[in-house]
Amino acid sequence: MIEKIFPAEETSLKMALQFVETELEKADCPMKTAMQLTIAIEEIFVNVVHYAYPAGKGEVKLGVEFDREENRVTFCMRDHGIPFNPLAKSDPDITLSADERGIGGLGIYMMKKTMDEVYYVYENEENILTMIKKI
Repeated sequence: MIEKIFPAEETSLKMALQFVETELEKADCPMKTAMQLTIAIEEIFVNVVHYAYPAGKGEVKLGVEFDREENRVTFCMRDHGIPFNPLAKSDPDITLSADERGIGGLGIYMMKKTMDEVYYVYENEENILTMIKKI
């Protein structure tokens, strides 16, 4: 797995997405799949930036691994922020209008719907979110 560490700051989002896009290009990832992965990474990264470290600054470790035999990509995002399982959050009611639905949850919902597998664990004081997508 190729990993990079980014400050958990909004200004780091562009660098994190460049890292993701570069790795996807190396793997000849189809455009539609690359867009889905990029959006999922962006949504989770922004959640970490906004909520994981309320008392100060922190880091986000982003890893990517390609399995050519299984034709899939795995992304792993780690942080030492407050424990938060995004998979435990109930899905928003997408039949409601944006005004009726309220704020939050749509990015996590999109990530869950576009990835083939998503896992969360909290171990060694670390949030670990793993997303797998067939390419």
